[in-house]
Amino acid sequence: MQQYHESLKQGQRLRARGVSSNVAGRFEPEARVAVDDGWDLPETDRLLRTETRVERPRSALAWNRSPDLPFDRSINPYRGCEHGCVYCFARPSHAFLNLSPGLDFETRLIARPGIAEVLAQELRAKSYQVATVAIGTNTDPYQPIEADHRLMRQVLEVLWAYRHPVAITTKGTLIERDIDLFAPMAAAGLLRVGISVTTLDARMSRTMEPRCPVPARRLATIRRLTEAGIPVRAMLAPVVPGLTDHELEPILAAVQDAGAVAASYIALRLPREVSTLFQDWLAAHVPDRAAKVMARVREMHGGQDYDPAFGRRMRGEGLWADLLAQRFAKAVARLGLATQMPPLRCDLFRLPPRAGDQLSLF
Repeated sequence: MQQYHESLKQGQRLRARGVSSNVAGRFEPEARVAVDDGWDLPETDRLLRTETRVERPRSALAWNRSPDLPFDRSINPYRGCEHGCVYCFARPSHAFLNLSPGLDFETRLIARPGIAEVLAQELRAKSYQVATVAIGTNTDPYQPIEADHRLMRQVLEVLWAYRHPVAITTKGTLIERDIDLFAPMAAAGLLRVGISVTTLDARMSRTMEPRCPVPARRLATIRRLTEAGIPVRAMLAPVVPGLTDHELEPILAAVQDAGAVAASYIALRLPREVSTLFQDWLAAHVPDRAAKVMARVREMHGGQDYDPAFGRRMRGEGLWADLLAQRFAKAVARLGLATQMPPLRCDLFRLPPRAGDQLSLF
């Protein structure tokens, strides 16, 4: 059965969405476009709403061999992300589901109930070797639907029962709900958290990442986590050249004041469909800066919108990339922020007893 991806129908409205189009994914042979048929008939005003479907996971751990990443395994409780960040590098992953990286990515979400039970089975495998697992590296585990589905909470409960190290990345303030689990995990050296802050400008944030908590609220989350003894790394991701790069030093000062102990940054990445979506957003919201932003992006990626080569894809190359790296290094040194966090403990890993297990005599 072939699937098609339509542009907005007449009478449909968007509210707090990152993009305004639903371009077909790269694997689709055809696309469907809504046009005016000439009939002057009234249309019902329809707000495009978020829908969530269910996928029964066959695996919980996703593996990678990227030399750019400090982890080789991750967990994704959800596919798609309602936060709707226009720049999100994970948007192209929706094409594998025969869904659009555009509006589908932020309105047609996939929840994966049962993922915690599958994870527990994988951790019990005799061949399993413990190492830090990353969560939030593709889509945000604390996006709004987590409040109802609680899949992240269930995954955390499994990881804590197994004393498994975990690194979490999020923009969502819902993470504060799980401080009761985080505190003992952090005290045992099993947890660290990364909070993404892209700008301090609430208006820019609302436009660029429309359903994320505002910057001030994310800073408050950093403060609350650190007060609970949870080590937090602030992530300036992405830094958008010509648009948010001037905020590098103010953001670092703000996160340090909120209690973050470390910081990192990633320059804007525009893989596959993200490039067109982001350029459309620039033209609609900051047309006076669109040319400058894309000129700097291409300067960093050898004249292309994106260079996927390991070692360059997250930092870029050239004069602007070098200046950004120098500014970041000087700012974190001045503020006393680390760029690396201590490794998490793997020696505490254990298999918790299950009902019916024979108890050990020793």
